[in-house]
Amino acid sequence: MFFELIILFISIFLLLILSGFFSGSETALTASTRSRLTGLSNKGHKNAKTAIELLNKKESLIGAILLGNNLVNILASALATSLSIKIFGDTGVAYAVIIMTALIVIFAEILPKTYALTNSEKLALTVSPIFRPIVYLLWPVTWMMEKIVFFILSIFKIKLEKNMRVLSVKDEIRGTLDLHHKEGRLYKSDKDMVTGVLDLAEVTVEDVMVHRSNMFTVNIDDDPKKILNSVINSSFTRIPVWQNNDENIIGIIHSKHLLKIMSQNRDITRSDMMQSLIKPLFIPETTSLKEQLKMHLNTKKKLAIVVDEYGVLMGMISLEDIMEEIVGDITDEIDEGLTTVVKNEDGTLTINGGTEIRDINRIYNWNLPEEEANTLSGLIIHESRSFPTEGQVFNYYGFIFEILEVKDNLIHKIKVS
Repeated sequence: MFFELIILFISIFLLLILSGFFSGSETALTASTRSRLTGLSNKGHKNAKTAIELLNKKESLIGAILLGNNLVNILASALATSLSIKIFGDTGVAYAVIIMTALIVIFAEILPKTYALTNSEKLALTVSPIFRPIVYLLWPVTWMMEKIVFFILSIFKIKLEKNMRVLSVKDEIRGTLDLHHKEGRLYKSDKDMVTGVLDLAEVTVEDVMVHRSNMFTVNIDDDPKKILNSVINSSFTRIPVWQNNDENIIGIIHSKHLLKIMSQNRDITRSDMMQSLIKPLFIPETTSLKEQLKMHLNTKKKLAIVVDEYGVLMGMISLEDIMEEIVGDITDEIDEGLTTVVKNEDGTLTINGGTEIRDINRIYNWNLPEEEANTLSGLIIHESRSFPTEGQVFNYYGFIFEILEVKDNLIHKIKVS
């Protein structure tokens, strides 16, 4: 009798260890991310590939773990009930329920899962070689259970796909970046750069281009010396050139080409200007920044002219404009001192009306809508359904906008508080 009790005690103890092993392994494998495991695999961790293989068969893995966990828990409870009855009689059933519930919750659930959450990758690499044969061994059983579950769900009109993922990869990356930023483990500038790359496919050139009203261009029919002075006095390397009317762009002039001609110690003629022009790259306004970036790289042209569906000039976009969507505003020695936002002593901001809403949201972490207008001026006009005059004050989206300066039918300065 005594020997039989010892066997039961040892069996229950071993089953509780097995239960904890299954619970901890489940948490470790499900908490581990494919990206992290892929990185470990690239570093030479031999078990990382096995762990990734198991995660790719998540339904079979979870089914095998739950099957094994429930088997050992039920068996442990049955043995504990038998042991309690032998010691305490019929009241032993109640003792077995209370004692086994406490033991399973503490030592087979909370303890192993807490450890697994803090050491998910490490534990996943350890247990994955053990679970690989278990998953294959129990595959017929787990496959049958999956079919039963899917059948029951289909009765209630709930359709599920295998390995279904609700969030896209981009959404997962954005969520991870936001989480790490809020926890202080990722700088805002780093988060903005990664999200900027993710946004390239969703943002069109129309959203970031230099509007035609702000384009710096030269007329090829002007005196060559006047054109040369315009190029020298500008802060641009590549300048669109037009003829007959300012929307008829015939080429791009590169200041470096003019320098080569000047180095020959002779006057620049209109013929020299025409020969030095670079053939313009015309693109539709609906082109995404991702496509445009590829186009810049393939054509080796850093400036493109944007037109609408009727071929009408809309603006221009450069490679630098796209890069600024990723890394933020890029300035050099010539750009120094030029700013579209000025912080006032009272804490308010004086903002140029042509400043893009995307840039404002990015710099100050605001949430002004970007769908209806590209610039702050455009947003105010859209919301007010009128063209504001100086001194008017508007209250939109939790901000107070005061119109400071209006010139040539354009809102030049806006005070924001």
